[in-house]
Amino acid sequence: MKPNQKLSSAIVAILGVHAATAYAQQQAGPSGPVVSSDVEIADIVVTAQRRSESIQDVPITIQALTSETLTQLNVATFDDYVKFLPNVTSSNQGPGQSLIYMRGLATTEDGEQSSGATGSFPNVAVYLDEQSAQLPGRNLDVYAVDMERIEVLEGPQGTLYGAGAQAGAIRYITNKPKMNVTEGVANAGFGTTAGGDASSSVSAAINVPLIPDKLAVRGVFYNDSRGGYINNVPSAFTRKSTDVGIVDYFNSVSYGNPGTGVVPPSPVIRNDGIAGKGINPVTYKGLRVSALVNFNDDWNALVTQSYQAMEADGVFAAMPYGSDGQKLPDYSVTLFNPSWDKDRFTNTAWTVNGKIGALKAVYTGGYLVRNVEQVADYTNYARGVYADYYQCILPGSLQATRLGVPNGECFSPSATFHVIEKNTHQSHEFRLSTPDDQRIRAIGGLFWEDFKIQDQSDWLYRDPAAGFVPLQAPAGAGVNNPNVRVPTDAFYDDVQRGYKQFAAFTSWDFELIPKTLTVTAGTRYYRMSTYEIGAKAGSYGCRAGGYYSPATEPAVCTSSATVLDTLPVPAGNSEFSDSSAGLNKVYKGFRSRVNLTWKVTSDAMLYYTWSQGFRPGGFNRASGFVAPSKSPVACCYETPIGFKPDTLINNELGWKTEWLQHRLQFNGSIYQEDWKNVQIGLFDPGVLGNLTFTTNGPDYRVKGLETEIVARITRAFTVTGGASWNRSELIKAITLYQKDGTAVDWVSLGLRNPFGQLGDPLANAPPFQANLRARYDFEINNYNAFWQLAGTRRSHSYATTDRLVKDLNGNSIAYDQPGFSSLDASFGVAKDAWSAQVYIENVTNVQGDLFSTYNQWIKMNTLTRPRTISLRAGYKF
Repeated sequence: MKPNQKLSSAIVAILGVHAATAYAQQQAGPSGPVVSSDVEIADIVVTAQRRSESIQDVPITIQALTSETLTQLNVATFDDYVKFLPNVTSSNQGPGQSLIYMRGLATTEDGEQSSGATGSFPNVAVYLDEQSAQLPGRNLDVYAVDMERIEVLEGPQGTLYGAGAQAGAIRYITNKPKMNVTEGVANAGFGTTAGGDASSSVSAAINVPLIPDKLAVRGVFYNDSRGGYINNVPSAFTRKSTDVGIVDYFNSVSYGNPGTGVVPPSPVIRNDGIAGKGINPVTYKGLRVSALVNFNDDWNALVTQSYQAMEADGVFAAMPYGSDGQKLPDYSVTLFNPSWDKDRFTNTAWTVNGKIGALKAVYTGGYLVRNVEQVADYTNYARGVYADYYQCILPGSLQATRLGVPNGECFSPSATFHVIEKNTHQSHEFRLSTPDDQRIRAIGGLFWEDFKIQDQSDWLYRDPAAGFVPLQAPAGAGVNNPNVRVPTDAFYDDVQRGYKQFAAFTSWDFELIPKTLTVTAGTRYYRMSTYEIGAKAGSYGCRAGGYYSPATEPAVCTSSATVLDTLPVPAGNSEFSDSSAGLNKVYKGFRSRVNLTWKVTSDAMLYYTWSQGFRPGGFNRASGFVAPSKSPVACCYETPIGFKPDTLINNELGWKTEWLQHRLQFNGSIYQEDWKNVQIGLFDPGVLGNLTFTTNGPDYRVKGLETEIVARITRAFTVTGGASWNRSELIKAITLYQKDGTAVDWVSLGLRNPFGQLGDPLANAPPFQANLRARYDFEINNYNAFWQLAGTRRSHSYATTDRLVKDLNGNSIAYDQPGFSSLDASFGVAKDAWSAQVYIENVTNVQGDLFSTYNQWIKMNTLTRPRTISLRAGYKF
C-alpha cells in the first residue's frame, strides 16, 4: 500500500469521492496538491484532458484519489475504493471478475465462464498510466501501491480515450522516478476479519538517482494476503423430481412417464472432502520498476515494467440456500469441487516527452499481456434444462435398451467449468499540443491499437458413464486447443476475437472572453476492425451406442461443432452483409464533444458539455441457432450472427465552486444520458436455446444529479461527502422478430419481453448513493494523531434487466438487491519517520448485497466483507 506521508506537518489530507477532498502533501510532485495555506483546501492537478490543469478547471465530473487519500482510506484494490465513488458500481463476482459501471449504465452480463468469447466490449475504460487494459467481464484489478493518483472520469470520454470509454474511464497513474532524490518507504500490516482468517501485507518503494539530472529509477514491490471469510458447509446433492431435466426426460409424455415424479437411480454426492471455513483467500503479489532519462531540457523518456499475480481461491458470493434447498448460515456456500482463479499480467510501457518548436510532443506505447485461468464448481447445473441428457442414460433410448435399463439411469451430478484466457493489448499514441497559456489551444493525435482475446472455456458436466464420444475441434478450427477434450467435457468455446483500431483526434479551446468564457470542440475519427475465429461445440449427437452403430462409431466427435471463421452470413443480417466468409466487420465514424465553460468568478465555474461515447459491435458463436422444440417461439426465432455498436449521448450541466476563502468546495452536475441500441446478453435455455448470445436492444435514458462537498471547518477538522441520484428507464421498447419479420407477441405467450418494458430501470443502478467522512488531526505528547469516520449508503438496485429468465424456484433473476449502509473508522499516530494506524472496516458488520447472480444455476450474493480490524506500521526515509 502507498506509504504514509509524514503527519508531523499537521497537514489535513482526506479526499472524499473526488480530488477536491485531497489535501496538502508536504512535498508535492508536479501533479500533486498545490497548497496556498495551511487552512485552505489544496488544489489537485490532473491530466484528464491530456493537459496538466487544476481539477477545479476541468469541465467534466472527475474524481481523483491521491496517494495520500488511498493511504488514509486504507484502500489498495478496486473493491476497496469503489464504495467511496458515489456513481460507480460493478458486477462484483470476486477480485478481477467484474465489469465496472458508471451512472448506472448496465444491462445483463454473461458469467465469467463465457465472457471472453461472448461478452460485450466494456463501456468503462481502464488505463494503467497510458495503456488501455479493458477486458470483457474481468476488470484489471491493479494493486494501488505507490500510486500518484487514480482519476475517475464520468460521462463519455470517446474523443480522447476511444471506444472503451463510452460511459467513462478509470486511470491508474503511478509515481514516476524523481531526479536527484533518494527516498524510500516501507509498510507492513496485519488484520483480522470477523468469522474469517487473518490477513497480512507488506510493501516497499525506493527512488534512486543514478546520474545527477540525467537518470533515476524507482522500484516497488508488494505482497498482500487477505484471509477468507466464505464457508463451504457440508452438504449433499440429491437429484429431485422437480429438476428440469428430470421433468423433461423422465416424466414427459414422450418417454411414457407423464407426471409420475419418477427419479431414476442416481448417486448422492457430498462435499465433505472440501468443506471448510474461509475458503476464499486472495493474494496480490507484484513489482514495478521504472526508469526516467533526461536527454536535455526538452526531451525525456520513461520506461516502466509492471508485473502482478493475483490468486483467489473459492468464491466471493454466498448462497442463501444450498444445493439441496436448505437454508444456509451467513457467508456460506455448498460447493462440490475446488474453485480458484489465477490472474496474472505483465505490462511494458514507454513514454517520450519533448518539444517541437512551441508544441509539446508526447509519444506513448505499451504492450500488456494478461493470462487468466479459472476453475469453478458448476454442480448446480445438474438441475438445469438439459443437464440430464449429459449425465444420464435416457429412458427409451437405444443405449438404455442395449444396457438393460429401460427406465434410464443417472450418474454423478458433479460438474465444473475451466477457463483459460489470454488477453494482449498493444497500443501506440502520438500527441501534439499547443502551450497551455494561449487563448487558442489545441491538441491532436494519432492512435493505433491491436487488442486480442484468446478464450478456451470448457464446461465439464457430462459423465463418461453416460456414454459419449470425446469432443474435438474440426481440423484447423482448434485455434487455442486442437487436442481431444477430456471425457467429461460436454461443451466448449475455442475462440479468438480481436479489435484493431486506428484513430485520429483533435480538441480545440477558444477563449471567447479571455479567462472567462471558453468554448471547446473536439472530435475523434475511428476505424475499428473486429473479428472472431475458432469453434464452439457441444456433445449433442455425440452419444455412443445411441446415435452410432458399433461399426460406425467415430473415435472423436466433430459433427456438433460450429466453425466460426467459415460461418456464412445468413440472409437478413444486413449489418454483416459485407462479410464474404467468416466473422469480421469494420466500424468507422466520428464521435465528438462540445463544451462551454464560464468562469463566473475566480472561484466559481459553470459548464455545459455535450459528448458522445461508443463501443464496437461483435459476434455470436453461432447464427441461425433455433429455439428449443418446446419453446413458445420454436417456430419463429433464430439467434443473430452478431450485434451492432451502441452509442451514448451525454448532456451535462455542472458547477465547480469554492467559498469562504477556499475553505469550502461545492461541486456538482446535472446530466441526461441517452443510451441507444443497447447491447444486451440473452440466455434462457427453455425459450431461446442453450446458448448465450448478444443482440441489440432498446434505448434507455438516465437522468441524474451528482454533488460533492468538502468543508475545512477548522484547521484540524474536515468533513467531506458526495452523493448521486439517478433515475434510469427504458424509453424505447423493442422485441424479438420471427423469421417472417413479424414481432414475437410475448404477452399472448404468457412471457415477459426479454428486452424489458417501457419504464423498466437499468441494472446495478441504485437511485441513490452517498458517502460522508470526517477527519480530525491533533497533537498529543509530541505525537501527531488523527481519528476518522467514513460512512456510505447505497440504495436498492436490480441485478439485471432480464425479466424473462426465472430461477429454479420460479423467481425472476432480476433480483432486487436491497440497500445498505456501512461505517469505517480509523485512528493513528506518527512521529518523525514512523507511523502506526488502526483501521476498522464495516464497523457494524453489515451484510451489504453488492451483486446477485444466477450464473452458476443457483442464486449467489456477493456481500460486503465482514468487520475487519487491521494495524499498519510505516517508515519513510
